[in-house]
Amino acid sequence: MVDRESVPGLPATSWAVLGLLSHGRELSGYDVKKWSDRSLGLFYWSPSFSQIYSELKRLENSGYATSRLVAPEAGTRDKRVYRITDEGLDAVRTWARTAPLDPPVLKHGPMLRLWLGHLLEPERMREILAAHREYAERMRQRAEADVADAGADEAWAYPRLTLAWAERYYTAERDLADAMLADIEELEGER
Repeated sequence: MVDRESVPGLPATSWAVLGLLSHGRELSGYDVKKWSDRSLGLFYWSPSFSQIYSELKRLENSGYATSRLVAPEAGTRDKRVYRITDEGLDAVRTWARTAPLDPPVLKHGPMLRLWLGHLLEPERMREILAAHREYAERMRQRAEADVADAGADEAWAYPRLTLAWAERYYTAERDLADAMLADIEELEGER
């Protein structure tokens, strides 16, 4: 087993990509991007294709992943698929167990606009909050659908829980937007 001192200081993107590989499937860079969009993107972020491919190369160079070329299907070209190594599984397990927990960083664009509401017309502020409410509802629906799509695969039990968390989070964001819209109406009524 890898001890904490022997786990390199990889960036968060490396650990996220290695974590996607830890579910035991061979994945292409495209597959990693697809899975990160459907899971990580709902609660953390979804790396770009260029980030994914550079991280896959870094993980392979570190011995945490291996790759092989897969023969093309009709009309397609070769693709490279990656699999986590035992050393990579030990490293990501150790990182998940021992890495310091970073607190969530909140950068909330709609709230920054509300904070500057004294510079905006009330109708514009309502438009911003209504747009945020619509966004939150779309994301909630996406998370709800992704929970259902995750199915009963035991390897995805914990990712399924994070998708359920994302659904609850975006429900709360939607409801907070509704509350802020009501607060603006009350504020305008007092003037």
